[in-house]
Amino acid sequence: MAADTGKLTVLKVKSAPLGKHFDGGGLYLHVTESGRYWRMKYRHSGKEKLLALGVFPEVSLAEARKRRDEARALLRDGTDPGQVKRQEKVANAEATANTFGAIAEEWLAKQQNMSPATLEKARWTFDSLVNPWIGNRPISEIDAPEMLKLLQRIEERGAHETAHRTKQRCGQIFRYAIATGRARHDPTADLRGALTPAKVKHRAAITGPARVGELLRAIEGYTGGLVVRTALKLAPLLFVRPGELRQAEWAEFDLDAGQWRIPASKMKMRELHIVPLPTQAVVALQELQPLTGRGRYVFPGERSRQRPMSEAAVNAALRRMGFDKDTMTGHGFRAMASTRLNEMGWSADVIERQLAHAERNKVRAAYNRAQYLAERKKMMQGWADYLDSLRVGGRVVALKTAQL
Repeated sequence: MAADTGKLTVLKVKSAPLGKHFDGGGLYLHVTESGRYWRMKYRHSGKEKLLALGVFPEVSLAEARKRRDEARALLRDGTDPGQVKRQEKVANAEATANTFGAIAEEWLAKQQNMSPATLEKARWTFDSLVNPWIGNRPISEIDAPEMLKLLQRIEERGAHETAHRTKQRCGQIFRYAIATGRARHDPTADLRGALTPAKVKHRAAITGPARVGELLRAIEGYTGGLVVRTALKLAPLLFVRPGELRQAEWAEFDLDAGQWRIPASKMKMRELHIVPLPTQAVVALQELQPLTGRGRYVFPGERSRQRPMSEAAVNAALRRMGFDKDTMTGHGFRAMASTRLNEMGWSADVIERQLAHAERNKVRAAYNRAQYLAERKKMMQGWADYLDSLRVGGRVVALKTAQL
């Protein structure tokens, strides 16, 4: 088909038959059965070349002419517009692969030492609070004002602590991107002092003996399901972290030996933690075993036995019993035990070891794990007996005499 050498119009572009229809300056419309394509013929370094400028109607006649003129300007400077386009294409592909969301996902996949609960919270932070706004942005283009706007959006809800945690998480992603050569700067480092200071939040806990007895009697009278009721019973007896309790697996327990061995992968400090089981805890677990013992989790979820109990289950049960969030939380059982045991004269080192708090000196930590196990076993049984006395309203016993 013969080429049309006249200037194009919008009407001609829309109605042009199959073939090449030239507009001038190398620009032409190539009409095929599959579409209408803008092309530009040009010569560079003595060779004839072809440049794709887009598809009609996404690219209008006016836009096609603008792109032709920009390409001719490059040619006048001795630059090959086709090479520039290829370089831009590569840069755009790299930018797409190096978005904040993609790098955050890559970083999450590498966190093998992060506890499942912490990993779940980190993923939620990115998916819900960060990625909807900057997930598709090239990480190298994100600056401090953009990050501040994102974090202020969280602050506007009054979630100041969440804003600070989100800033910290994003900083980890930026630093990882710097280490892997995909960013040069961490914009969160420039936000020091830009956020409203978060108030120190103390988890609510009941520590007074009379109130502890009241709480234990409420747990004893709890009318909900056996799974949650058993978790409520074990929370004050064992005072492990809520995430460690709800994710407990039957394979971790030796009821005959009276031990619960929590693997390092589940612990905040990434070390195996042994929990001596007092008689009362063993009895509670034996009562629950016929119901959930054939499955993986000691406290399976209501909707699926393949997943552990909800993170909110214990707190929801406490609210149902009349203890609001400012009075008692699932994490508060740890503060309860720590406060009472210290006041009763147990060794602070023994208590801290049972709470699975970090020991800065690794050699001493290894020594203490072996040294304190026997004493921790005595303390856990003494603590369980003490709780029994509070529950029935008996006289408070001094546990100091039970020590080695």
